[in-house]
Amino acid sequence: MASEKDRLGQKLRDAEKGREDQYFAERDKQLIEKAKRAREEQFADELKAAAQMLCPRCGGLLRERIQHGVTTDECPDCGGLWLDKGELEALAQREGEGWFGRLFRSRQTDKP
Repeated sequence: MASEKDRLGQKLRDAEKGREDQYFAERDKQLIEKAKRAREEQFADELKAAAQMLCPRCGGLLRERIQHGVTTDECPDCGGLWLDKGELEALAQREGEGWFGRLFRSRQTDKP
């Protein structure tokens, strides 16, 4: 009878160890997935930042330049001037009644 108790006790310990191993394996899997997602997000952010700072025309490094209170991106290699969303509108508003402002307003009224 004593040997049967020992066998049952050993089986319970083995089952407990199996559950413990399973718990830690699952936790390790979750931590690895979390680290992988963080690394992928960091890579995507770095790639996006690098792409935003390169000239779409020649691939040169863009430099920020302030024009009439509006920050634009300028390429010193090809002379290209790049505007982000809202910057064209801000420049057109500053232009007022000049040809650029009138052109921009006429395009706004032509939109469906």
